Amino acid sequence: MRQIIIDNKAVKRINKKYPLIHKEDIVSDYELETGEWVSFFSQGKQFLGYGYLGVQNKGYGWILSFKKEQPITSDFLKDCLAEAITKRSAYFNDPQTTAFRILNGEGDNFGGLTIDWYDNYLVLSWYNLSIYQHQKEIVALLSEIIPDIKGIYEKIRFKSESLPESSFVWGSESPEPLIVKENGVNYATYLNEGLMTGIFLDQKEVRNYLVDGFSSGQTLLNTFSYTGAFSVAAAVGGASHTTSVDLAKRSIEKTEEQFRVNGIDPESQTIFVMDVFNYFKYAEKKGFSFDVVVLDPPSFARNKKKTFSVAKDYGKLTTEAVRLINKNGKLIASTNAANVNFDKFEKMVEKGIKEAGKGFKQQRVFRLPSDFAVSNTFSEGNYLKVLVYEII
Repeated sequence: MRQIIIDNKAVKRINKKYPLIHKEDIVSDYELETGEWVSFFSQGKQFLGYGYLGVQNKGYGWILSFKKEQPITSDFLKDCLAEAITKRSAYFNDPQTTAFRILNGEGDNFGGLTIDWYDNYLVLSWYNLSIYQHQKEIVALLSEIIPDIKGIYEKIRFKSESLPESSFVWGSESPEPLIVKENGVNYATYLNEGLMTGIFLDQKEVRNYLVDGFSSGQTLLNTFSYTGAFSVAAAVGGASHTTSVDLAKRSIEKTEEQFRVNGIDPESQTIFVMDVFNYFKYAEKKGFSFDVVVLDPPSFARNKKKTFSVAKDYGKLTTEAVRLINKNGKLIASTNAANVNFDKFEKMVEKGIKEAGKGFKQQRVFRLPSDFAVSNTFSEGNYLKVLVYEII
């Protein structure tokens, strides 16, 4: 097994079982994307772990095993996958939720790969070419570990000129749409339509908050609404009316479908195709206001000459949104931007509320749900930050 020498400056971090290898950590000659398993050693020849090298947005490689007596073999991979699946037994045993994550990368000691369960179908997301070169072995292991799998799809989340970003790879293809349940609510999903499926599974606890009556009898504005999942959850939870706003034209068709699969007439709700900031101006002009506003923008977006990034623009977004909130209404502020830590995000949101001339009381905080396992040695893996405020 090839040995990779790591700078002594990184050893203390790795000895605490920090799994990510950064470019500057590597001091020996190396090749990337070979797909081979390697061993990591310090400059003083101290064993650090087994893993692989491969470029992705987080770094240059991952350590999967920190035990010298536990090299990476097919049995090791099988045990790692089986352990992750066992952790989700409560989800598998819940008939009201049939879509959830069963392997969350480094949170399950398997950096570079995530696996989602969609009612007996799997969606594998590969984050670098090195781990992808083990695709056939991992697919075979999954079909052995979970005999109930009907089919497997994959998403290529690294740059590749030769691989399609989404494809069907094993078993039988799923129906379209595939209707999954989450806390008793139906969602229409498409497993082979680009990188997204129609629902972001990491927001399940926030949607359940809406289903459980947080927005009962309230009007709700869902911005950057995508397929309207928050709107549907709110409507099922008794919201008096929902308004969904997204720039993508397909959001109308997708959102209407989500309402229909729950027996809700889309005509009873409002859906706009519009830039969110333009909608804020339009709503103020029309005198619209809401009891609950949901803000869940992409980390970065470009619209013609305008750009939006959470790190720079979330405060302004908050200010504009708060102006549309009724007295003692609620704000649900969310981001999955990994480059903005919790404290910075909280300060941006609260500054934005103040700049709208309002007071606030924080009511609830959501982070990643339990199926999105987070390693206690890799805190940045807990990327989701959702803050709920009463606006005073």
